[in-house]
Amino acid sequence: MGTRLSAALQPVSAPRGEAREAAAEWRGVPSDTDSLNGLDRREDIAQFPYVEFTGRDSITCPSCQGTGRMPSGQVNELVALIPYSDQRLRPQRTKLYVVLSVVLCLLATGLGAFFLFPRSVIVLFDGVRAVTVHFDPVEQRVLMKLTSTLNFSNPNFFSVSVQSLSCQVLYMKTVVGTSQMDNVTTILPLSLAQVNYTVNMELGSSASYLYTFCTMPSIKVHNIVVFMQTSVKSSYMVRTSQNNLESYPYIDCGANSTFPHRSKRNWDPS
Repeated sequence: MGTRLSAALQPVSAPRGEAREAAAEWRGVPSDTDSLNGLDRREDIAQFPYVEFTGRDSITCPSCQGTGRMPSGQVNELVALIPYSDQRLRPQRTKLYVVLSVVLCLLATGLGAFFLFPRSVIVLFDGVRAVTVHFDPVEQRVLMKLTSTLNFSNPNFFSVSVQSLSCQVLYMKTVVGTSQMDNVTTILPLSLAQVNYTVNMELGSSASYLYTFCTMPSIKVHNIVVFMQTSVKSSYMVRTSQNNLESYPYIDCGANSTFPHRSKRNWDPS
């Protein structure tokens, strides 16, 4: 009798798998069977078509009207709400793009200033090239044509227009000749140019001894010194500049004379 009672009171042993699942469920930890069931449930939900469940407290979506699709006519009118933690609100490499933009802007500004910044045109007096002499024995005058050369250097990356060239020749503080030229030439970017100009001079009207000196046959060289003042106006872009030159050339008033002419490629503007 006692043996039967003790055997009846012993608990019926359950399989190990069921015991493990029961223990896991009691502890709050999902079992392997629940995980597999959860995956199957997600796949089923993904394959399940969109259905609007309307009940007592449910409200039909005002955007899609329960169809699950946005009307094409309202695409530009509807506004989507994005969570603050969405990655689209946090663009990557923002600092890199900002730094590159600033560097490119500074580089473009520097290049523009380097190429468009106006530089002064260099003008040099290259000396007298030819002298033509005529004598007027009636009025005892010496008529001369003085041809000189100016060298131009354009250091800019754009063309320069030489608007005018004026020259005044003095002898013993007396003006003996003038010359004026307009629209002289146009100098190409980063290039050199030479301009010849002629001044008509008259000597002897204020100093009669000059005629005697220039026509005296006993003197082989009849050199005199004149003072030349040359002014050049040039324009480029929105700027106008003026170069003033002064020189004291020696000329022979007794006969015609010429001097070797240097090529513009052989002179150094520096």
